[in-house]
Amino acid sequence: MAANSHAVLSASSADRWLHCPPSVRLSEEFEDKESGCALEGTCAHALAEYKLRKALSYPADDPTENLDFYNEEMDEATDGYVSYVLEQVQAAKKTCPDPTIMVEQRVDFSRWVKQGFGTADALVIADGTLHIIDLKYGTGIEVSAEDNPQLKCYALGALEIFDYIYDIDTVALHIYQPRRQNISEWQLPKADLLAWAGEVLMPAADVAWDGKGEFSCGDWCRFCKAKNVCRARAEENLKLAQHDFKLPPELSDAEIEVILSKVDRLVSWASDIKKYALQKALSGKEWHGFKLVEGRSVRKYTDETSVAKAVADAGYDPYEKKLLGITAMQKLLGKSRFDELLSAYIEKPQGKPTLVPDSDKRPAMNTAKNDFMEEKDYE
Repeated sequence: MAANSHAVLSASSADRWLHCPPSVRLSEEFEDKESGCALEGTCAHALAEYKLRKALSYPADDPTENLDFYNEEMDEATDGYVSYVLEQVQAAKKTCPDPTIMVEQRVDFSRWVKQGFGTADALVIADGTLHIIDLKYGTGIEVSAEDNPQLKCYALGALEIFDYIYDIDTVALHIYQPRRQNISEWQLPKADLLAWAGEVLMPAADVAWDGKGEFSCGDWCRFCKAKNVCRARAEENLKLAQHDFKLPPELSDAEIEVILSKVDRLVSWASDIKKYALQKALSGKEWHGFKLVEGRSVRKYTDETSVAKAVADAGYDPYEKKLLGITAMQKLLGKSRFDELLSAYIEKPQGKPTLVPDSDKRPAMNTAKNDFMEEKDYE
């Protein structure tokens, strides 16, 4: 979870400033705006912190009444997070009777990154291993623990506190992302982490702090405040868009594979530009060749109670009776009762085919060609 005040070179944005150092100072020209998703994540972290502290018998205040976002999904997701952390604690106790467990631990990694600090969701230290556990409540992208710079920065900060007390030789990074059904774990020797900090992190941080270096666009642009007006991002995407002037049959397989690997970024960039231009137009900006118009709208009742009464008085039934959807039905019955009564009547149809990178964890579908080849193998 992010700290209450934001570091210039924050751990959460490390992936971006490591790849694109000058984006840090460029972003300072733009106002911080917390999105609904970010606020939802903040609420989920507050709830998770409370539940974990309570499970560990630490002092805790229930934040539920003051949360701007709270629902059954968040309740279940944070329960799962607590269970996962406790599983790591129980595993640690197999080799260490009294592991150290810290919740929402502020860490300082300013030895390598100027004014670098952050807050680790949970730390577990036992038998020479430092565990960094991070809750990701978002659904936008699946986050991997492997070589994760945010978690490695947290680990460096944790070593500054605990390495003099415990004989730590291994760092284990954990991502718990319940709404993507994603649990990612990765380990590295402490020596490798410290080598990365000195050889990669510190030099990049110095360049980023000074606002120097080369602009570079990639997946890390997603949360950059300057992404809408960034020239480097525009040039990269316009370069890719040039392929639009060729019909697909004119492209080689290799060219199509390159486009497929980047097309999501192109679509995202185009969407960001449209949103940015609209917001500017709403603020009075005039774009040559474009104008603001009212979008399509649908009719709606101004007073549903009066409508229902008028229709009933005319001798008609104004209401339709329909079966509750699966989510609403599960909420009505509760998960265990829902499974008991209705599991025999639930099916999950095959999803619509989607082309994704090989890194996606879902198994590959059998195409018609593959099915034919399998049949031939059995002949």
